[in-house]
Amino acid sequence: MTKLFEWLSGVALITSIWFYSLHNDFILKKHDLHSWLLPVYGVVAFGIYSLLIILYRVFTFNDCKDAAEELKLEIKMAKEDLGRKGFKFDDQ
Repeated sequence: MTKLFEWLSGVALITSIWFYSLHNDFILKKHDLHSWLLPVYGVVAFGIYSLLIILYRVFTFNDCKDAAEELKLEIKMAKEDLGRKGFKFDDQ
């Protein structure tokens, strides 16, 4: 089962429960404003959850100082190699 199919089946299940509750008065007993706005609440909650996950992963991102130094060395070597071949750099 692919991740897309898992998400689509979850959305279909939640949507069918919401439609059933709106049309049969089985769960909510009456149609109020909040029952109609449940999809909006879901989208807002998903957005807040996504924002929190992104912020958490940005703040816990690892720095690789060794890799950064290695990359700077490779850039310096590439500039020197290109300089020998006639390319001129404008260091600003």
